Amino acid sequence: MDVDEILSGLYQEAGRQDPYPWYAALHALGPVSAAPARPEHRTVSAVAVGYDLVDRVLRDAAWRKGTPPGWSEQEVLRTFMSSMMFTDPPDHTRMRAVFTKAFTPRRLGALEPVIVRVVDRLLDRMAETGAGGAEIDFVADFAYPVPALVMAEFVGLPEADLPWYRQRVDWIDEFLDVAGKTPQRLARANQAAAQLRAYYRDLIAHRRRRPGEDLISALVGALDAHEVELTEDELISNLIVLFNASFVTTVYLLSNGLPLLLAHPDTVAALPGDDALARGCVEEVLRMQCPVHFLARVAPADTDLGGVAVRGGENVLLIIAAANRDPARFCDPDRFDPRRDGPPSLAFGVGPHFCLGAAVSRLEGRLALPRLFARFPNLTLTRTPTYSGSLFLRGIDKLVVSTGG
Repeated sequence: MDVDEILSGLYQEAGRQDPYPWYAALHALGPVSAAPARPEHRTVSAVAVGYDLVDRVLRDAAWRKGTPPGWSEQEVLRTFMSSMMFTDPPDHTRMRAVFTKAFTPRRLGALEPVIVRVVDRLLDRMAETGAGGAEIDFVADFAYPVPALVMAEFVGLPEADLPWYRQRVDWIDEFLDVAGKTPQRLARANQAAAQLRAYYRDLIAHRRRRPGEDLISALVGALDAHEVELTEDELISNLIVLFNASFVTTVYLLSNGLPLLLAHPDTVAALPGDDALARGCVEEVLRMQCPVHFLARVAPADTDLGGVAVRGGENVLLIIAAANRDPARFCDPDRFDPRRDGPPSLAFGVGPHFCLGAAVSRLEGRLALPRLFARFPNLTLTRTPTYSGSLFLRGIDKLVVSTGG
């Protein structure tokens, strides 16, 4: 198959449900391939799947994020483009410096008992809902509420607001998909961004009157004291993007990881009480079933990228999910091995835009999975999982299980 056939295959339903054979076909063509000029991927001039090449581009700050056309006319794009995740230096550097201070070892250490408390509460609820072998939705009852409740407490969102919040996150995530740029999805994403901006503006005003111990209170205090280089609009944009990124990745870490782990019962049985194995399982799930599959970067100048000519200003698609299964870097890359040696997963990116929420997500997975299997050693899938169908954020949105109780 050539690149055109492979990319077209990824856009079909079969490719969305299982993209890995298509990624293997791209690997067979080499670490990077020139992309044909077709309407559905006309903005991409090359597709990179080699681990070393993807890693190198992500670490090079000269490869920019790029600016989507017409961004200033759309609320959702204005939100993205005023956040650190979607901007380049110097604005990215300035904003990231503010939020980096929030993810200190002390704050992460303080999150551990919060995560344990949330996980145990949800496991109790799963035991009640799944009593007598009743089917439950693992995503709705565990994978989603674990990171949502943890991040809500960390950031400072009322728990009662989370169902309303989730719908708006879903609308934005639908638009972020590679194939999601339809007028209907854009309209929903714009509506979601506008509503979330108004929500955070009210929350910030409330924290000014009654500050707490949460992230919003700390940032608002620093903002008002002129201790940080950040506007209130930038604060709101970054809170929206940070909250979304920090919990959606954990939702898919847990939901994508469960079928993978249940296929290895010896590993599941050994997980409780083995922290090193828990860490290895989290890393291997992130490598094999990473939530974010694609990133894009803009070439800073005319360059030879692994033998492919890329002109300055052209976009290169970096398929990190394929790079995580590069046979040149991972022995038997399709085999689950939580004790494998090798380079780290690229699931959270690397370089200037490395995901700030990575440490939180890893901590949640490391604490949640052993407690899950200690409580429910006979947990089983009762229906075949179906992935969301997104080509960008790939995950299982509904996962029906039995606790064996």
